[in-house]
Amino acid sequence: MLEDDIDRLFPQAHISLTEPPAEKEAAVEFLLDLIADNGRVTDREAALNALREREKEATTGVGMGIGIPHAKTSAVEEPSVAFARSDAGIDFDAMDDKPAHLLFMILVPAEGGEEHLQILSALSRALMHEDVRETLLAAEDPETVQNTVREAVN
Repeated sequence: MLEDDIDRLFPQAHISLTEPPAEKEAAVEFLLDLIADNGRVTDREAALNALREREKEATTGVGMGIGIPHAKTSAVEEPSVAFARSDAGIDFDAMDDKPAHLLFMILVPAEGGEEHLQILSALSRALMHEDVRETLLAAEDPETVQNTVREAVN
């Protein structure tokens, strides 16, 4: 579960405070590369295809300035979460038509259905709180982002 192993699931290497590309597809690839560059993706193209397929089913722009692209794929062997923040905001086709500033990516192994839902729901619940979103928007280092998520999901 998310609370139990935030360091494994969401290591600081998966956190970027650099402005991601302004276009949704490029931002998704930017997040994917945070996980891939940490050796967690066995097939980047397969992972990207899984993310694209999921995006076709329904938007991952959840509103309140949040985008959570996610997928189950055999291209990852362990659940992983990545984070990036966009000052400019990225159009994630959110239901409230607001751009996404906080971007989280969740990738779980193809057989990790239950874990995928647990991670997604814990993160979504945490991000409902304005103070959590504000702290993430203001965070000056990956440690602050990681600790904020750790506290918020507990």
